[in-house]
Amino acid sequence: MLKIDDLTLHYGVIKALDSVSFTLPEKGIYSIVGANGAGKSSLLRTIMGLNSPNPGSVEFQGIQLVGMETFRIVQKGIILCPEGRRIFKNVSVSENLKAGALPCNNKERMAANLEKVYSIFPKLKERSRQIAGTLSGGEQQMLAIGRGLMAEPKLFLLDEPSMGLAPNLVDLVFETIERIFREENIPVLLVEQNAEMALEIAHYAYVLEVGRVVLQGTGKELLKSEEVKKKYLGA
Repeated sequence: MLKIDDLTLHYGVIKALDSVSFTLPEKGIYSIVGANGAGKSSLLRTIMGLNSPNPGSVEFQGIQLVGMETFRIVQKGIILCPEGRRIFKNVSVSENLKAGALPCNNKERMAANLEKVYSIFPKLKERSRQIAGTLSGGEQQMLAIGRGLMAEPKLFLLDEPSMGLAPNLVDLVFETIERIFREENIPVLLVEQNAEMALEIAHYAYVLEVGRVVLQGTGKELLKSEEVKKKYLGA
């Protein structure tokens, strides 16, 4: 489904990604974990065409994405729920969700997808007319994920969805990610600093360190890794 090959990215003299290569098969929850500055968000932004690698290749379903404009990548079915939520704070919840549906371009499907999002996040239905900027942090994260789902992703990228949330809301976010895969059959690529929870739900995971993939394996395998325990799980 997604093939990353020799992906290298510089910010000036700083190397954010260093020859990153991996392949995601068709279905699953995949996690990328690592410390701040490891290159996790840079990787997602590069997949989305927001960064230009040199060198490197990003293929999705056999199509080369490097050099493609971001809106074209979205049309191919890759949707990013960005770090920091990036909702439209001055308009309503429902308007935010409908904005996410622009790639769909079908009123009946849009209405069906809206009801699906409301079934996953009943709070959003209760607050559908509320101005998005007045929602709590957890509700804004629900809205950001719901907006992404409105675009009918073939691959859903989630960048630090638990950031800044209370522990009970973090649990809800991870339960939702599992539900999205289980019920909607949408593959997920999750970037997350909460390594323990990310690995617990991951079918397969990668550890990034200073822009390089240094470890990989199933979520369960990495949870048992002494190196991962020492560096990322506080064990």
